[in-house]
Order: sequence, then structure tokens, then C-alpha cells
Amino acid sequence: MKIQTIETPRLYLRSFEKEDARFAISIWNDPEMGEYLPDEAMEEIDEAYVREIEALSEDEDCCYLISELKDSHTRIGTCSFMVSDDGSTYDIAYCVHRDHWGNGYATEAAKGMIDHAVRQGAKKVTVRVNQDNIASNRVVRKLGFQVTGEYTYQKRGTEKEFTDFLYELQL
Repeated sequence: MKIQTIETPRLYLRSFEKEDARFAISIWNDPEMGEYLPDEAMEEIDEAYVREIEALSEDEDCCYLISELKDSHTRIGTCSFMVSDDGSTYDIAYCVHRDHWGNGYATEAAKGMIDHAVRQGAKKVTVRVNQDNIASNRVVRKLGFQVTGEYTYQKRGTEKEFTDFLYELQL
């Protein structure tokens, strides 16, 4: 799903392009940055996996985005959202590269996606955050989200079981 670029005070959230795959993999597949993501970091990245990630640029169901600094167009993270069939709910996700942690970019990217959802007429935004991810829990609480449930899952490729908070923000 492609959209017009979302602009925030310091960021552009632009549609994911095939050329962004290796950057996204560098975040998602890193043991530290991807610690709370559902997939285990892979020992070796093969070309089939790279092509799978490249194909996200053409995904019809999920809008994958790259967050980049407005002043330099430096890629600093990834984010995404899925829209319910009736358009009333946006489910968002975000990651920021560790080189840019602590600068408020996750909050700004999430706020940008919320503002986009509002402009599209959404009534609610949801996000799942691992209970142990202190920084991300702080981000969504700062934005006014409320915990409405929990979701337990097994991290793919491992025996690790994680529990996420399900957060909702009524618009």
C-alpha cells in the first residue's frame, strides 16, 4: 500500500521502496534493535530473504514506511500501519535505528501516523508493545494510548514467549 509522504516537524515518513530492504533488515535483524520484534535475528541473510523484504514495497495490506530526517534525508527507522476493512482503525508499528535512539523520533513518527489516520477519518489507533520494552511503552503512553489487553506469542524461530500490551487511542 503506497501513500503520500507524511511530514512531521523533523521527519518524512515515506513509502517503503525496494532499495530500502537492506536498511530495514539492518534494524529488524539486529539482536538489540529487533529484540522485541516477533522474528528472531537470522545468522545469515540470504538473497531469498532480501527479495521477500524488497516485496514489502508492493504489499497491498500493510503500508510500510521509511522514516528519514527532513534536513538530510538520512534514513533513521521504519514504521507501518494496517487499516481495518471499514477504515475506522489503524494499527501502527515503528522502529528507530539505535544510532538515533533518545531523540524523540519514535514519538514523532507515531504521532505522524496518528495524524494521518485522523485525516483519513479513523476512529481509533492501536499498537502492540512488548511489556518489557520500557522506551516504547513510554512513547505510546505519552501519546495518550491506554492498555486494553494483552497478547502472548512465541518469537518465531525460538522457544521464547513474549507478551505485548495492546494499546488503543480513541480519536
